Amino acid sequence: MEISGIVSAIVIGIVIGVLGRLALPGRQRIGILPTVLVGVVAAFLGSAIAAGFGVQETNGVDWIEWLIQIGLAALGVSLLDRGRGRRVRR
Repeated sequence: MEISGIVSAIVIGIVIGVLGRLALPGRQRIGILPTVLVGVVAAFLGSAIAAGFGVQETNGVDWIEWLIQIGLAALGVSLLDRGRGRRVRR
């Protein structure tokens, strides 16, 4: 992957993280930085999964790849949110 691909994956990851957070109902107890990091990781993993299924490169918008990435981001945000809820604050 070239540097331009990495930079675009990070920018797309920011969008993916926000969309993944918006896909969840209710309020999440995590900040914007963890949301963005989850989005970046989801973007990379989603691209790899889409490539594994052979749907990474399609004509037009890669809707299947986007759905995989958003689903992974929503899962990641949900897991982080649940992990935060278990901590006892004093």
